[in-house]
Amino acid sequence: MFASALAENAEIRPLEPWQAEEFAEHVARVRADISPWIPWAATITDTASAREFLELYARRQAADAGRMYGIWIDGVLQGGTVFRTFDPVMLNCEIGVWMGAAGRGRGLVTRAARQMIDWAFGVRGMARVEWHCDPENERSVAAAERLGLTCEGTLREAFVMNGERRGVQIWSMLADEWRAL
Repeated sequence: MFASALAENAEIRPLEPWQAEEFAEHVARVRADISPWIPWAATITDTASAREFLELYARRQAADAGRMYGIWIDGVLQGGTVFRTFDPVMLNCEIGVWMGAAGRGRGLVTRAARQMIDWAFGVRGMARVEWHCDPENERSVAAAERLGLTCEGTLREAFVMNGERRGVQIWSMLADEWRAL
């Protein structure tokens, strides 16, 4: 898809299996910041598990069913974005994001998500982009609002995270709405 600058010292680019060691180190560094919201924060514990996870997304990308990107600040992986699902037949996709505390407050997640949404609608012709988050994840809810997404509702107790049943808030943007912004 793309590799591009998000700010003077920050960029987004593909996150691939050959970067498994760097990704494992990143997850270890940000685990406490993201583990309340990101399931894989608990399962990526070493280079092998990081490689397995990145290979999953490499297979998804090869099948045109998902993609993963990292956000580097001053050359250090601090967060990322993902097309968790990508359906070129139904023209729907879901984006997700994460950022460790050291990279927060700079608008990078919002800029990266905008690039992903632009690409999904403008290049790939998607009709709908979704954003799923725990309604208690204030940062994720705020990002969805900044992006102009519409909250469609909450699926109550729809998944288990850290042994606790949690809700999933569904946000969306339609192609015509995005073009009108």
